[in-house]
Amino acid sequence: MARDAGLEEVIREELSDRPGLSEKAMFGGWAFLLNGNLLCGAREGSLLVRLGKGNDGWALALSDVEVMVMNGRAMHGWVRAGADAYGDDIMRKRLLDGAIVFVETLPLK
Repeated sequence: MARDAGLEEVIREELSDRPGLSEKAMFGGWAFLLNGNLLCGAREGSLLVRLGKGNDGWALALSDVEVMVMNGRAMHGWVRAGADAYGDDIMRKRLLDGAIVFVETLPLK
């Protein structure tokens, strides 16, 4: 999969006021980190969001959101939101806010 510059920019704008945010290439896409911990990622057609194990049920109930799968393995605590989900401003904000809430519980790196 290729990077999605448009989605990257939307995420960047959404998170621009967040202290401790950094970015780097990862997993064939673009990753956003908060205080050194993976927060979310953008790949062509997908917003990858880290909600934490046991915290993803509400997101999986949303349309066009599923468990993230990497190399055939389900990555519990991570969800993949398709274009219908991340294209909705309210849904995207809920997903990113959920990721922030979880990642802020992790120790700084």
